[in-house]
Amino acid sequence: MSTDRILVTYLTQAKDLQKKAEGIAVGMTVGSWTDLPLAKQEQLRPYLGEVADVSPLESTSSGETRGYITISYPTICFTQDIPSLLTGVFGKLSMDGKIKLVDIQLPPSFLQGFQGPKFGIKGIREITRVHDRPLLMSIFKSCTGLSLEELEVQFRAQAEGGLDLIKDDEIFFADDKAPFIQRIRRFKAISDEIAEQTGKPVLYAANLTGPNSQLIERAKQAVDAGASCLLFNALAFGLDLLQRLTEDPDIQVPIMAHPALAGAYYPSPDYGIAAPLLLGNLLRLAGADFVLFPSPYGNVALDKSEANQLANHLVEDYGTLQPVFPVPSAGIHPGLVPQLYADFGLDQVVNAGGGIHGHPLGATAGGRAFRAAIDASVNGISLTAAASDSNELRLALEKWGGSA
Repeated sequence: MSTDRILVTYLTQAKDLQKKAEGIAVGMTVGSWTDLPLAKQEQLRPYLGEVADVSPLESTSSGETRGYITISYPTICFTQDIPSLLTGVFGKLSMDGKIKLVDIQLPPSFLQGFQGPKFGIKGIREITRVHDRPLLMSIFKSCTGLSLEELEVQFRAQAEGGLDLIKDDEIFFADDKAPFIQRIRRFKAISDEIAEQTGKPVLYAANLTGPNSQLIERAKQAVDAGASCLLFNALAFGLDLLQRLTEDPDIQVPIMAHPALAGAYYPSPDYGIAAPLLLGNLLRLAGADFVLFPSPYGNVALDKSEANQLANHLVEDYGTLQPVFPVPSAGIHPGLVPQLYADFGLDQVVNAGGGIHGHPLGATAGGRAFRAAIDASVNGISLTAAASDSNELRLALEKWGGSA
């Protein structure tokens, strides 16, 4: 079998898994095979999918066998873009009963067609000037309907707490009271002021919205206005558009991919696209520099093994694509930082909303509590011990509790 092929793994069930795999290999490539004349078979053979593996797991109550099948697709069947890839390996197949897309392994020849992340972990650490700890990010809470002046107060309070990044809420579309470009300019002024005081910048991830036809130009306008980062709802707008944004030479800022709509794809054990593939490899392939995903701890928790696999997909070797920051999100408070550090390591972004804004002394104290928890975790100090030197952390632990 040629190495210039794409290996795609599915979880499915059938009376005969081998036969189902053979049907997918043919049906998703040349359409039919045994009925073709020999001359036509020779013509189409370079385009023919092949069964690479069949691994049964268990019998179902309906008498079928559930298991993994892996199909080998010739790269010649695809153009080097994500819509071609997903349509070619899962388009009509996604509607064929119980079948879930689990993994896609791309050969180097295909990966070379993707630029991938423009900054990645290394570039973002250089921008933020933070090299020895996880980064810390907060989320605006209450965006829509607030004036620019009210949001400025929120931004300053968060930035003064020692944050590395501050991001818009992903639902911040109706921004008539605090327009996109005006926000970027005003928040940049505050960030520059704080950077002058502290010696390090605070990045602001502004939510990029609008019709698809205008988004590239809108992103360029944001960069011209001083944007330091962009937040993008990659699944709602499309992975290909994310790739076009990340590959545009005039958009020289990191892009943060939000997982909005991901729950329509991954939660079912029998349908959709597995979270590690969808929010891991595919978003990295499209060029995201940060990827948000549900943490294993909140009310929209992702299974811990899947969350760890997803994070690994973002940081492990993947052709020439740079590693990118995992951002486990939802339900994060200072008391969880040791667990986050144990689960996701140094190269992650600790991301909090209520865990910062809900601090008894406000958002600035919330940020400081997280910074104390992060420093303690990196240095192997218990939060209880660290709280003796940080009133902000002590109050946070009293409110939310915490691990050692």
